Amino acid sequence: MKIGYILNTYPQPSQSFIRREIRALEAQGHEVLRFAMRPSAEKLVDAQDLSEAAKTEYVLSEGGATLARSVWETLRQDASGWAETLQAAWRLGAASEVGRLRHLIYLAEACFVAQRARAEGITHLHAHFGTNAATVAMLAHMLGDLPYSFTVHGPEEFDSPRALSLGTKIHHAAFTVAISQFGRSQLCRWAAPVDWARIKVVHCGIEPARFPAPAPFPKGPRRVVAIGRFVEQKGQLALIEALAQATAPLHLTLIGDGEMRPMIEARIKSLRLAERVTLTGWVDEARVKAELDNAHALVMPSFAEGLPMVVMEAMAAGRPIISTLIAGTPELVQDGTSGWLVPAGDADALAQALEKLVKAPLAKLEKMGAAARERVLARHDVAIEAAKLADHMRG
Repeated sequence: MKIGYILNTYPQPSQSFIRREIRALEAQGHEVLRFAMRPSAEKLVDAQDLSEAAKTEYVLSEGGATLARSVWETLRQDASGWAETLQAAWRLGAASEVGRLRHLIYLAEACFVAQRARAEGITHLHAHFGTNAATVAMLAHMLGDLPYSFTVHGPEEFDSPRALSLGTKIHHAAFTVAISQFGRSQLCRWAAPVDWARIKVVHCGIEPARFPAPAPFPKGPRRVVAIGRFVEQKGQLALIEALAQATAPLHLTLIGDGEMRPMIEARIKSLRLAERVTLTGWVDEARVKAELDNAHALVMPSFAEGLPMVVMEAMAAGRPIISTLIAGTPELVQDGTSGWLVPAGDADALAQALEKLVKAPLAKLEKMGAAARERVLARHDVAIEAAKLADHMRG
């Protein structure tokens, strides 16, 4: 197949799962064209992200004149179809939090994408996230009758399902993808029951070849790593509080960056944890792997999630997980077998889990890490999941 991927901002350091999915489809013989509305505002440090950026066509970078010509040519070729799509964009804008004007811009983007899709012979459009990328995909479908689908990750889409018109997007899509059974259940809340059968579960995937035999657990004081954007939903502040409560020797490495970094740094300083916490900023995949190899567990203290890729990668690296009991995480992490699950936002429970990690003998951590690795490799092989996605597209 020839597939058009529609994305808002791509590539981004926190979205390597999209890159892996695209490359798995390409490895299976499909051609994938990448359309992003804009490039990432964050500095790209991973060579694979830089390579993806070079392959991506940025819609807004085409400029207003090009988008205006796309609108005019679409209107000239099918005035009635364009008018119906305009009405749809107007209705979506009325229900949204960003307004009608923004949706008129989405319509212009859809005109451009639809024209490029026809010119390239694309047979299916697929968007990631139920936000503006899915809006552009739906409008492009209405303009050219090209089938589309989109993957919903959460948690952002579940925060504003009505404002994003998720039910409308699901209804018009050939199918909709959830990344966990929990995610599918949330989509069913906002979709008409007649559309439930077209809501599929396709997991985000890892590349097993990138995870050979796990590195031995390091000796000495316990070390944990947390990876993610420094934003409120990731719960790093709760993790800092938990670390302050943990009495046993323990070192935390925080990988990532974001708007809450000054607040996190200030809290580390106020709790006198500077010698026990390392902040790395964003790093490439090789450094992430090295940090996982040097850790005894991954900690994911999030308040809201979809199903984090970093959890999958840490499990594939043979490391236990300390995570919160939210969203799709319990479908992957088994409490007491491959890690510890705690209530979200409960710093006391998180501190207790850290204490359990410190007190557990290395033999127990190795057993938990092996169980984690076995489970994630069985459930999240990117080649298998990409083949599922392609089968849905054919269908």
